[in-house]
Amino acid sequence: MQKLSCVLLVDDDQTTNYLNQLLLNRLGVAEKILVAHNGREAIDVLSTHCQAGAGSDCPTLILLDVNMPVMNGFEFLEAYAHLPAVQRQAMVVVMLTTSLHPQDIERARQLEVADFLAKPLTVKHMTEVLSNHLQRELPG
Repeated sequence: MQKLSCVLLVDDDQTTNYLNQLLLNRLGVAEKILVAHNGREAIDVLSTHCQAGAGSDCPTLILLDVNMPVMNGFEFLEAYAHLPAVQRQAMVVVMLTTSLHPQDIERARQLEVADFLAKPLTVKHMTEVLSNHLQRELPG
């Protein structure tokens, strides 16, 4: 599998981010992994790394939590919707959260989310995300 150029983890829990980074590195999924601790930081990361000429640092995949301080996952998605369409088309946003409330799932589907997964991130989750949304497979 050709690695994704960049993955952005958006979660306020440092342990979750650490474990997700370990798993993604072990699976060899991405050349680079960026971390944001809330939606505001994630928007800042996108505005910094997704400008013309900085494409290799622009996340191909965003793993987004719902419940975070400052700017939660839904507020991030509302701000994300205002990014240029060409930027959004190059990214896949997947909610990765403990919130499995049907109302949250429905709201996410209305806001350009490719998938809604329950934490923790697993090999199975990554296999499905890569296959279903990025037309890639994990290395043998």
